[in-house]
Amino acid sequence: MATISENIQQLHGRIERACLQASRAVHSVTLLVVTKTFGPLDVRQAFEAGEHRFGENYVQEGVDKIDALADLRDRIEWHMIGPLQSNKTRVVAERFDWVHSVDRLKIAQRLSDQRPASLPPLNVCLQVNISGEDTKSGLTPDEVAEVARQVAALPNLRLRGLMAIPEPAETLDEQRRPHRALAALLAAINETHGLALDTLSMGMSADMDAAILEGATMVRVGSAIFGARPRPGG
Repeated sequence: MATISENIQQLHGRIERACLQASRAVHSVTLLVVTKTFGPLDVRQAFEAGEHRFGENYVQEGVDKIDALADLRDRIEWHMIGPLQSNKTRVVAERFDWVHSVDRLKIAQRLSDQRPASLPPLNVCLQVNISGEDTKSGLTPDEVAEVARQVAALPNLRLRGLMAIPEPAETLDEQRRPHRALAALLAAINETHGLALDTLSMGMSADMDAAILEGATMVRVGSAIFGARPRPGG
């Protein structure tokens, strides 16, 4: 069974191959290690293998790991990538470095209001329901431009880009379509509103190659590094 370090090495090889296929520089894609359900010891192993950016889906689980790894706080970048409710914005504004899952203006306003003045602006991405799924969070593509304009004006946030979790697809061509649509949306917003958004947070273990081919700058990967997630109560 491969170690976390070996899996990370293999994953970077996969990223490099996808970048070469897309005629992109390898350093143009950042790996965000998703640690949902995996503990602080797993995070520390990934850190020791060279990773410094970690994504959490649940606020309290993330805060528990931030506390458990307090000795690494100034060397780890913590990203909130899961759904964020209004009653959890304060702790996220105080403890995290990035939020990928801003899906309405109210959440962005609360994050800005609650970001401590002692910290740099909170990096945020707008989550887009790019596949139009009824069960998925996110702004519709038609809503994104106006919300982006308003969020970019908030004082304690830095709007970085867009995030999406496309509907699963079987073939590479099918996987590429929603990622291509998100990249086009980012380009249109930058052109229309004079913004300089630089982040496309898209692509996970199953569709990472398709996302990189369509311009992903940050891929969110967990299971390809840590293996299958533990079952609840297991």
